[in-house]
Amino acid sequence: MDTTIVVRTNILPDRSVRIRVPESVPLGLADITVVITPEQQSAREPAGTAAELARSPLFGLWADRTDIVDSVTYARELRAQAERRSRD
Repeated sequence: MDTTIVVRTNILPDRSVRIRVPESVPLGLADITVVITPEQQSAREPAGTAAELARSPLFGLWADRTDIVDSVTYARELRAQAERRSRD
């Protein structure tokens, strides 16, 4: 049985990493996959304020589109398409 955990840790000056896994992880041989996510790209960082978003060139991007009647429905459909592609 695979167990997925996320551990935030530092890469030490000697390029080593030390992690402590939860007590629920069984003892014994394990394959561990490490994914390095640079701090500036971390999903945990705030995306910005509403004012910053309003100043973004992306704000109002669909405003002049005549083929999009309901932007909420359109965005929901785009997300559903992306989710289907990611499962394939």
